[in-house]
Amino acid sequence: MHRHRPSLSRRALLLTAAGAGAALGLAAAPATARPRPFGRYGSPAARLTPGTLYVDPHGRGDFTTVQAAVTAASGSGRTLVLAPGTYRETVVVDATRTEATWIGAGEDPRDVVIVYDNAAGTPKPGGGTYGTSGSATVTVQADGFTAHRITFANDWLRADHPGTSGTQAVALKAQGDRSAFHHCRFLGHQDTLYADTRDLGHFARQYFAHCHVEGDVDFVFGRATAVFEHCHFRTLDRTDLSGAPYGFVFAPSTAGANPRGFLVTRSRITSEAPDAFYKLARPWVPSSDLTAHPMLTVRDTRLGPGIDAVAPYANMREAHPWQTMRFAEYRNTGPGAAVTVPENRPQLTRAQAASHTRAAHLGDWRPDAPR
Repeated sequence: MHRHRPSLSRRALLLTAAGAGAALGLAAAPATARPRPFGRYGSPAARLTPGTLYVDPHGRGDFTTVQAAVTAASGSGRTLVLAPGTYRETVVVDATRTEATWIGAGEDPRDVVIVYDNAAGTPKPGGGTYGTSGSATVTVQADGFTAHRITFANDWLRADHPGTSGTQAVALKAQGDRSAFHHCRFLGHQDTLYADTRDLGHFARQYFAHCHVEGDVDFVFGRATAVFEHCHFRTLDRTDLSGAPYGFVFAPSTAGANPRGFLVTRSRITSEAPDAFYKLARPWVPSSDLTAHPMLTVRDTRLGPGIDAVAPYANMREAHPWQTMRFAEYRNTGPGAAVTVPENRPQLTRAQAASHTRAAHLGDWRPDAPR
């Protein structure tokens, strides 16, 4: 039996793991801590390319905030190099800023953290609330976006806001086609990673390689065609609930016309919660698209004891039962993958699995190799 251990809160985890002396919400590390804040990626005095901009919270770059650099980096093909540190801000990359690349200049994604603490129910200046989409720390609408070694986080905590009903708090909302994330971290609680599209007719392809994603409720969700390869999904403990389920790892909302939804391959799912306290997935059929036909394939992945092996899927709404959705597994391992009730664990045949691959999902797009 998995030993139940008290967990740190999201903010406490960030405080202990931000790296490079950057503690969220606290004073930044002194500028003298890193004489070459951009490492092998040049500097304002020796740019990688004329279109490269440098961001450093300590003032040694072109800008001290990511949003200021994004605003300046108009057009296509611009590169931002982010020095180690904590950037407490919200960032929006609009659809005109295509083929952008963000590079975390640290050796570890913990070194560069972009974080904010809006939730769906957070009041907006001037009235109303942010809603799920508006809560995102970083929103990327543009096609061709690539990020390397960056942590995207939302450290809004339920415990700090007991009267708030809209507890969705997105770390990253990606909407563009050909969006790639290499060695990145996505930290939050509910709705951490929103892998989405700009509209129903836009079948955005996204690729997440060697990434770490954690949360509790529906923390990987959306209607994108998204491939997660060699990723680590971590489910969090919850002190506000007395029993299972604590939450759901995936909540795809794939458009009915889209033949490809979420693919998870050669990855792993671990948990700090008691055994079997998490569901693998539930389908999301949003009120804005009642024709959605959620799709999720999990293959060649290790499912730890935190996943309920007996009943790994659940309904979000009874009108849209998970059995009618495109959910399937193939060659998974670990205690959470044990097939004890076959009708609750739809499995692909070997022939079917041949069409559930990274190449099939991404088509003619080959994401760039990590830098």
